[in-house]
Amino acid sequence: MFSALLGPFAACGKCAEPDKIDRQALVRRHNPESRQVVDPLEPLTIGKGKFAFTADVTGLQSFPESYETGIPLSTQSQWGWHSFSNPQGYKLADAMRNYDTHGRQVPYASHQDSDVGKWLRANPHRLGLGRIGFEFAKSDGTPARQSDLKVIRQRLDLWSGELASRFLIDGEQVDVQTYCHPELDLIAVRVSSPLIAAGRLKVVFRFAYGLGEFGKAPEDWTKPAKHSTQLENISANRVRLKRTLDADKYDVDIQFTPGGQISEIAPHQFELAPAKEGKLEFVTSFAQKASDSELPNVYQAESKSGFHWTQFWKSGGAVELAGSRDPRANELEGRIVLSQYLLAVQCAGSSPPQETGLTFNSWFGKSHLEMHWWHAVHFALWNRLELLERSLGWYDQVWRRASETARLQGYKGVRWPKMVSPDGRESPSKVGVFLIWQQPHPIYYAELCYRQKPNLQTLEKYRSIVYGTADFMASYAHRDDTSKRFVLGPPLIPAQEHYDPRTTFNPTYELEYWHWALGIAREWRERLGEPPDADWDRVYAGISRLPITDGVYDTAEGMWVDTDHPSHLMAFGFLPGHLADAPVMRRTLDRVMREWQWDKTWGWDYPMTAMTAARVGEPETALAALLMDVPKNRYLANGHNHQDDRLPIYLPGNGGLLTAVAMMAAGWDGAPERHAPGFPDNGQWQVRWENLHRLP
Repeated sequence: MFSALLGPFAACGKCAEPDKIDRQALVRRHNPESRQVVDPLEPLTIGKGKFAFTADVTGLQSFPESYETGIPLSTQSQWGWHSFSNPQGYKLADAMRNYDTHGRQVPYASHQDSDVGKWLRANPHRLGLGRIGFEFAKSDGTPARQSDLKVIRQRLDLWSGELASRFLIDGEQVDVQTYCHPELDLIAVRVSSPLIAAGRLKVVFRFAYGLGEFGKAPEDWTKPAKHSTQLENISANRVRLKRTLDADKYDVDIQFTPGGQISEIAPHQFELAPAKEGKLEFVTSFAQKASDSELPNVYQAESKSGFHWTQFWKSGGAVELAGSRDPRANELEGRIVLSQYLLAVQCAGSSPPQETGLTFNSWFGKSHLEMHWWHAVHFALWNRLELLERSLGWYDQVWRRASETARLQGYKGVRWPKMVSPDGRESPSKVGVFLIWQQPHPIYYAELCYRQKPNLQTLEKYRSIVYGTADFMASYAHRDDTSKRFVLGPPLIPAQEHYDPRTTFNPTYELEYWHWALGIAREWRERLGEPPDADWDRVYAGISRLPITDGVYDTAEGMWVDTDHPSHLMAFGFLPGHLADAPVMRRTLDRVMREWQWDKTWGWDYPMTAMTAARVGEPETALAALLMDVPKNRYLANGHNHQDDRLPIYLPGNGGLLTAVAMMAAGWDGAPERHAPGFPDNGQWQVRWENLHRLP
């Protein structure tokens, strides 16, 4: 069960060293393992990009109360949403307020704290689909508590996707293997224990109402009358639980070893009493609309999981740091391996994920489009372009709403929102509606696709997204007749969210991103044999230069704010810096490293800073930033980037780490022609990599 089979596989990248990486050994030496009863920050998650199940040390969700202060135990999918009824008829127009925009009154949905604003932010909210846990009886008949679990050993085998759990209760061993099917939203479980024959082990399925409050928990367990769970017998060893929450419905199918019985023991609680043998197997499938097709059994789910994860690790990129003499190397290698797993489980669906993926809720479960870059760009760099492309079709699905926002505000094209519902409706916010740095992202994604698939099919596939995005960007930039330049804002809030939108303009990073993305859009017209767009060309040629004060770049024109994201660094790091000057950015980086309030930053700020340091030729600084010893750059044993009690996991940090490492190993456009140009060439680092792609 806990074997670690070794076997070589690799396909070397063009700049990699010739000896191949033993990928199975690389991955398995970072398998998460637990030998203690509970650490509220150490549950483990299995999933497939669109669905995830987070388990405690029993392999199920048996003791959820122990994890409420850390990472809660939940089951989530990208389709599982719920909305309360809306008798007041709240709509986004009711949250609009006008802001002066160079003499025009432009509406923004900024009325966040009104009744309509609160309702629209909270609805829809992502659901916890159900909780599956064991109930154990001790030899005296009393319920076993978590403290009664002894000699615990749990391991997540990253190579196969198996979550294997072993423990003792009253001296009796319990072995559990838990799998997630890679194609279905289905959990498969195998249990072996003398407790089964003794009638002292059962499985309980519990269901809650949706919770429309800000916070981690996606379930409301206090309103049993507000929803329904109906039991239907499909066959002798299969039942269906039909869930109804207001206008939202979904089904849960449970198939189990013959001889078992499922019964309702309380409202929304169902008990599986297995046949009194030494083994129990069951699968649980979640679906918006269940099918009567036969469900796979545990062995089939196990086989599918093993094949899926083996192919995942074999086909993507790899970085190995074994042999390095720098004491930080093993920690970094572990972060790299675990981050690849977590992002494949949490962020590889057909829509942009929330910042906490499919583990628990942040901002009501909604996605933040400025974070989509940090969640997904690494897929392209690590030779998993198909996982990035899965979510790009979503932009076509929400095109209508994005174009309506642009027209309402007097602009062309499409204006992509920030905090967004699955149908593309933005959420009222005092900050989010003024952000613009998510706007060029789709052009970046499309260009990554073209770099790996430079053909007409790619150009046609993403043409409308590139052109619609560029149309908005060109019309959003304002021509200032006094200075004879195009400016961004006001109103505007930069990626660094500590500004008054009414007075802020020309943030350094956003200016560079506007110029770069419009330049790429112009290249797409050339590739397609189409004439130039005069509006794009005017803004591209006439956009403001990056603002400088005392020899360093401002955070926004005339301003230096040293808290939150040091996003002005992204003008030459995240981006190739066509407007930026390397010596000026080097001085800016030095000042940021010396003066910034690093205790008030976020998890993706450290890899972002590392990217800038690498591009300006400071690899020692890149490693110092990437592995900076500050609270929000903490990585847990399960691989998650911890922020604070509110956000104990933060997947943009994991994605940023992988993007920075790919850049530092494989290089970037214009990088020095040496192996691993972003790592120090000091004899302390042995960097071997395969199948990585350069950053633009």
